[in-house]
Amino acid sequence: MQVKQRHFVIVAGSLMSGLGKGIVTSSIGRILQSRGLKVVPIKFDGYLNVDCGTMNPYRHGEVFVLDDGTECDMDFGTYERYLNVRLNCNNSLTGGKIFSTVIQKERKGEYLGYDVQIVPHLTNEIKAWIKKVGDDFDADVVLVEVGGTVGDLENGYFLEAMRQLHYEEKHATFIQLTYVPTLVSGEQKTKPTQHANRLLASLGINPRIVICRESEMLGPDSKRKISMFCNVPEMNIFDDPDIESIYELPLFLEKQNFGDILLKELDIKSKGTDLEEWSAIVRRIKKPKKVLKIAITGKYTQVKDSYVSIKEALVHAGAHINHGVELKWIETTDLEKGNTSEELLKDCDGIIVPGGFGVRGTEGKISCAGWARENKLPYLGLCLGMQIAVISWARDKCGFKGANSTEFDEKTPHPVIDLLPEQKKIKDKGATMRLGAQDIEVKEGTEAHRIYDSKSIRERFRHRYEVNPEYIERLEKDGLVFCGKAPGTNIMQLMELKGHPFYMGTQFHPEFTSSLEKPNPLFVAFLKACAKEK
Repeated sequence: MQVKQRHFVIVAGSLMSGLGKGIVTSSIGRILQSRGLKVVPIKFDGYLNVDCGTMNPYRHGEVFVLDDGTECDMDFGTYERYLNVRLNCNNSLTGGKIFSTVIQKERKGEYLGYDVQIVPHLTNEIKAWIKKVGDDFDADVVLVEVGGTVGDLENGYFLEAMRQLHYEEKHATFIQLTYVPTLVSGEQKTKPTQHANRLLASLGINPRIVICRESEMLGPDSKRKISMFCNVPEMNIFDDPDIESIYELPLFLEKQNFGDILLKELDIKSKGTDLEEWSAIVRRIKKPKKVLKIAITGKYTQVKDSYVSIKEALVHAGAHINHGVELKWIETTDLEKGNTSEELLKDCDGIIVPGGFGVRGTEGKISCAGWARENKLPYLGLCLGMQIAVISWARDKCGFKGANSTEFDEKTPHPVIDLLPEQKKIKDKGATMRLGAQDIEVKEGTEAHRIYDSKSIRERFRHRYEVNPEYIERLEKDGLVFCGKAPGTNIMQLMELKGHPFYMGTQFHPEFTSSLEKPNPLFVAFLKACAKEK
């Protein structure tokens, strides 16, 4: 039996973070897919957390959730949105995971007689992990994104493992993403790229391709300098300038002959390329028929990456109906300082109240949910956003004065939102919520059933609290409908409002299952309603 030849592409950074390695890695994967190759991405993050579940969005951006419940870096959302793949816990490799694995093996006696060291035990574990992911996905190409910057202490051992992988596998190549600043128009500085490349060379790593993040396209002199001092052919140096849409990057790289160059480096014969459908969607993103103004009301709005999946899901849905989306970010703590919902929402075509944790800003969200309900503004509440809509309804329509969630007020007289029963005895914070893909029964004859066209759907969750089953009958008395629930349970997962253009709440996160070529139907329906009302 012939063993499948597997190839590896390792994307390393430079002296700066925040250059968009996740977008570049995803774009490379999309280009390889367009050549008929099966691709799987892996990301390494050097922090000692096992996962991202306990991280603050202000520090780390959005926590993305996979089907199997893995809480991971936001780059995994980018991978899935570009590549239309469903990833799992093994695609996310952290310092915490790998050290835990090695320590557990040592405790079990799997290294008997040896003093366990970074090299070879840790590096061998990393290489074995990456190869296994390639096997599990039967991939032609394994894409490995190295988080952090060159020279970070926390990723040095991982880069050493990648150096060894490159030496052992032969069919592997390094790509360096670097930053070329322009201090004065036309005066590009290549020294940061040269220094970063030399630092990689000192580790035994010699990138064969350099991608340059920049505000201006590389001039001939800049390209010659990078080629000369980084030992990379000029044809292997690529521009990654500011562009209108992140989904344009695969097309932009292909215009520079990136796919052919990479396949040549990997010794893979080209099967031709097919990016026609992708190109058509990008054209609709750049030149939409109309533009809708959507408010996102949250408490992490100062860091837009906190809501990146929602933002991208709106882009996908907008392209699907040939509408652009202009976002209006509303910090709900401002609503608690004197601003009114009417002042902030009157010029918007729709409102999204996203997920979140903690009491700060929740009263502002509740006022937004009430205003949208009373003024017939299309409303989509995600996770906490559904709970907020229920609290608003309970207070305004059911006469439950002081109704709240026990997350925000343990002594509320009407706990319409309460902890899930299985959550009440849990003390650990990491990976203990109701996480990942879950089945949902959708009630026939409802708006949700019309949107999904199915009695059974599957979406991703990340929550500890639920609509209190003791209040469901009273909440539904005056027009609120719980149109989706967990099979065989009384856990409410979807709600809608009769007689409203569009007023829906989801306990799940539909933004986590949206991709450019397959937008989530709930976001499509929401934008259609916004366009109709506009």
